[in-house]
Amino acid sequence: MAKPPTIQEFMKQFPDDDACLDYLMQLRHGEKLDCPKCGKHGKFHRIKRHPAYECAWCGFEIFPMVGTMFHRSHTPLQKWFYAMYLFTTSRHGVPAKELQRQLGVSYPTAFRMAHKIREYMGAIDGQPPLTGHVEVDETYIGGRVKGGKKKGITGRGANKTIVMGILERDGQLFTKVIPDASRRSLIPPILENVPEGTRVSSDEWHPYKMLKALGYDHRTVEHGAKQYANGDTHVNGLESFWSILKRSIKGTHVHVSRQHLQKYLGEFEYRYNLRKAPDQMFVRLLASL
Repeated sequence: MAKPPTIQEFMKQFPDDDACLDYLMQLRHGEKLDCPKCGKHGKFHRIKRHPAYECAWCGFEIFPMVGTMFHRSHTPLQKWFYAMYLFTTSRHGVPAKELQRQLGVSYPTAFRMAHKIREYMGAIDGQPPLTGHVEVDETYIGGRVKGGKKKGITGRGANKTIVMGILERDGQLFTKVIPDASRRSLIPPILENVPEGTRVSSDEWHPYKMLKALGYDHRTVEHGAKQYANGDTHVNGLESFWSILKRSIKGTHVHVSRQHLQKYLGEFEYRYNLRKAPDQMFVRLLASL
C-alpha cells in the first residue's frame, strides 16, 4: 500500500506561498489559456503586488484563490496547504489547538480553518449509490447529563446526538446526523442512497422492519439476544467505524457539539472512503480545489 507524502516531501513541493499559488493557478486554469478579456492564447504572468496572474497582452487579472476556501483569508496560503496535509495524514483528526500550535495562528483562526477543511472534505467526498450488500445502523454520540434523572432526561439517546450510517461492503460509507431514531428519520436516507432490491443488513430496531416491504432484501441480527452475526448478515463494519469515530472524538477532540458534528462526520467519512489509498488523501484534496 502506497504511503502518504512525508513532511519533507510536502515542504519540498510547497516551500512557500508562491509555490502554493503557482500550483493553484496551474491546477485551476492550466499553464496556458485563452484570456477571458482579449481572447488571446498564452501564459499568464504572476503579479507580485497581490496574489494574481495577468494576461501579457491586455493585463486582465486572474485570482486563483477566488472560489476556494482560501478566498478573502488573511492566513498565508502555505499554512492552509499544511493544515490540509495534517488533516489527511492524521488517523484521528486534528483539533484546533493543535493547528494553533503547528501554524502559529490564533485559536479563532485555527478553529475556522479546521471547520472549513472539514466542510470541504465532506463536500468533495461524493455519494454514489450504495449497492451490493450494505449495512445500516445508528449510533448515539455524546455524554450523559449530570443529574439527568432528576431533570427528566432519560431513555435511549438522552442528551446524545443520533447519527445513522450506510456502509457498502468493501465500498463507500455514508453518514448523517438525524433528529431521532424513528422511521421518519431513518428510512428516507436509505431510499435516497440505496437502490431497491439491494441486500440490506441491520439489527432488529423496529423502523428497519419496513425495508422488506419497500423492495429490499432485508435481513437482521438480534443484538438484544447477543447475536452479532448470522452468516454474512451483520453490521460489524459500521460498528467498527462507530468505535473509531467515538474513540477519536473522545481522545482528540474531547467533545463535539451537535451543531458541528456533521462536519466531523464528513472528515471521517472522507478518510474512511480513501483508507485503501492513503497516498491519495492529500492529492485528491488538492486536486479538487
